[in-house]
Amino acid sequence: MNGSYINCPWIECEPVKERDQVVTYKKCFSISKEIKKATLTITACGVFYATLNDKRVSMPMSPGFDCYPDRLPFLVYDVTDKIRSENTISVSVARGWYGWYDWQEKIKDNVINRRLKAELELEFTDGQKSLITTDDSWEIFNSRCLKSDIYNGEEYDANVEEEKIGYAKVVKEDINAPLIPFDGENILEHERLSPIRTIITPKGEFVLDFGQNLTGYVEINVTAKKGEVIEISHAETLDKDGNFYTDNYREAKAKLIYVCKDGEQTYKPMHTFFGFQYIRLDKKPENVSADNFTAIVVHSDIKRTGHFECSNPLLNKFFNNVIWGQKDNFLDVPTDCPQRDERLGWTGDARAFCKAAVHNFDCEKFFTRWLKMVKNEQRVYGIVPTIVPNSSGKGGLSTGWAEAAVFCPWEVYKTYGNKEILIDQFDSMVTHVESVLNYTQNPNLWIGRWHYGDWLGLDAPEGSYVGSSNRDLIASAFFARSVEIVVKAGEIIGKDVSKYAEWYKNIRKEFIKTFNDLKTQTECSLVLCFNLTDEQEKVSAKLVEIIKNCGNHLQTGFIGTPYLLHALSKNGYSEVAYSLLLREEFPSWLYSVKCGATTVWEHWDSRNEKGEFWSPDMNSFNHYAYGAAVDWLYGVAAGITPKKAGFEEITIAPTVTKQLDYLSLSLETRRGEVSVKWEHVEGGVKYTIKTPTFTELIINGETIPLEQGEYVLVK
Repeated sequence: MNGSYINCPWIECEPVKERDQVVTYKKCFSISKEIKKATLTITACGVFYATLNDKRVSMPMSPGFDCYPDRLPFLVYDVTDKIRSENTISVSVARGWYGWYDWQEKIKDNVINRRLKAELELEFTDGQKSLITTDDSWEIFNSRCLKSDIYNGEEYDANVEEEKIGYAKVVKEDINAPLIPFDGENILEHERLSPIRTIITPKGEFVLDFGQNLTGYVEINVTAKKGEVIEISHAETLDKDGNFYTDNYREAKAKLIYVCKDGEQTYKPMHTFFGFQYIRLDKKPENVSADNFTAIVVHSDIKRTGHFECSNPLLNKFFNNVIWGQKDNFLDVPTDCPQRDERLGWTGDARAFCKAAVHNFDCEKFFTRWLKMVKNEQRVYGIVPTIVPNSSGKGGLSTGWAEAAVFCPWEVYKTYGNKEILIDQFDSMVTHVESVLNYTQNPNLWIGRWHYGDWLGLDAPEGSYVGSSNRDLIASAFFARSVEIVVKAGEIIGKDVSKYAEWYKNIRKEFIKTFNDLKTQTECSLVLCFNLTDEQEKVSAKLVEIIKNCGNHLQTGFIGTPYLLHALSKNGYSEVAYSLLLREEFPSWLYSVKCGATTVWEHWDSRNEKGEFWSPDMNSFNHYAYGAAVDWLYGVAAGITPKKAGFEEITIAPTVTKQLDYLSLSLETRRGEVSVKWEHVEGGVKYTIKTPTFTELIINGETIPLEQGEYVLVK
């Protein structure tokens, strides 16, 4: 065994009685020789919690979320420091993400049987090696973790005596899931937050507020009596009367039930996570207080790379909210939200936010893993479904979502400069654009098919979730942009893309001919940002007119919002863009901040000015899509863009406004840190620039070449 595969059998238990039941496998062994190295390679059909001699081995939510049953990740752990002369491997397996597939009959039994596959390689100082693998000698025990489910939560009884209930059975048939090494960012515990206040609600509920909407779980540290129960419910917000509110979790129960043993004890969930800011103690011992609870933040181990500050505290808070929203939703895959009965890899959210994401954090490894899943999910339709991994098998097709297959690898390449992402994903990109032909009535436009459209656009007709923008226009615009990116990507990696270059010319020509009556902010923004007009000045003036006529505020949804500010600033209307960004009244980016948000909302008015909620059925308070606006802060307000991919060379063209006293932004690139600060001073604007490589600084139309270094200019 060399860590690239697990050459041993699967084992399983007898079918569990309940869908959320947890099973524990154990293997005891002795060694008498000195260990040089010990390596555990392991996976399961579900999520597993592995210990060696009561010391935790596995990361949270192992082995991660993937395209079951087509791909099953395994993990490799160095456990040398945990080996003793007498040893016990213990692996608890719960339903996890894999269990979401239990309605698919072809693998239903695999889920119910909680399968495990593991191999421990022992290398001794004398050069000999030994293998301990899953086989029918592994014992099966009942678990103190009685039930666990990603949506419903976990139930744990510390008093349960773990008793052997049998031996594992070797699985004779393969599960037909190719094993792959886990190649993403490790899922880890990060910040630990104490409650900032204790609340007794008008209904008499005992509630703790952690001050931050987060993804993770609560750790309980108590001294209690045997049999006392701590029951916890989770929520993102309180209602207008100050009571605990969970309607927006829909069917997700999101509960922890912990049955105490005698004395001091610590517990945190083993197989699940929650999205929450508040917890309600539905049951608790009398002596329990806020001091007994700590919220632990859990997400993929992505490194922060972007930092922002300006003279407007609300904008600073919005940027911080975007950072938190990304952390909360980057738990192995880019999810839409972390709290309700969803928590899925919606491709439209990832496509909208990708450019911002790769500036806020180093996401190259994270997106590379997810894009492999995107490529995998194309196998049926050619066009990517709206959800990846497509856990229900029912993810539909829609423009603005499917283009994640094209837009995301392109943004990853531009930011990090690694051609491998284009090489690996090029076939997927091409497959997407060519498959459009199966779903359109015109080979040069994507028309005649249902799409989500400008989802949650504020110009939606009464009773509709979809904005008023022409769906055929949106689809055709994304189609055009996708073909254009295929041409650019193909040229970079040495592909013959002459066919696609000619196709793009025809698409653009027909688009301009067909869609020449633009009526919404989203339509204008797409046309301007995707270069689908020969009348930029006329269209940008139309966009400004639409904004003015609706009361000088945005009306865009998931499709238009990432492009609105760019469409304005690239056509001479930067002050209008700043006014929209800095607007505090509804609808605006800063409205939620003024309402106390600590992450980004799914709706512009998830909570209205009266404290009423948008709806109970689809109202997440932790959706990062509208946070895409921060990519405008990087590329336009601070003006930092890669002149060559990976920031090998840089362009810095700050956009200054009198609506802010100063603005400062730094970005850690593959070449080093680049930072820009501009501030109004007597005599002009002071620019403080730091660049790690050759840079063209553009100020007031003047281009100033800069070598690596730090500079201060007043212009």
